[in-house]
Amino acid sequence: MQIVLIGWAYVVVLMAAVEAFGPNGSVLGALVTLLLWGVLPLTIILYIGGARARARMRALREAQRSRDVDPGGGGQPTGDAVTPVREEA
Repeated sequence: MQIVLIGWAYVVVLMAAVEAFGPNGSVLGALVTLLLWGVLPLTIILYIGGARARARMRALREAQRSRDVDPGGGGQPTGDAVTPVREEA
């Protein structure tokens, strides 16, 4: 996916250069071309493409948080709530 984004950015930079240095072009037109054809679409694609990675990181953080919680609070291993009574013979 990165190669497509790099290729798109290259084409947009060339379009902006032609717009800036062309006979009827302007620098303002080049900036608008760069923003509307380059920056805006690339940020949208990168945001959508990163959704799976963000969800994976969120799940890892939640799993780490649930492991960090100590339900007993004392750090001791669980055992019987009542000690068994031993009868002497």
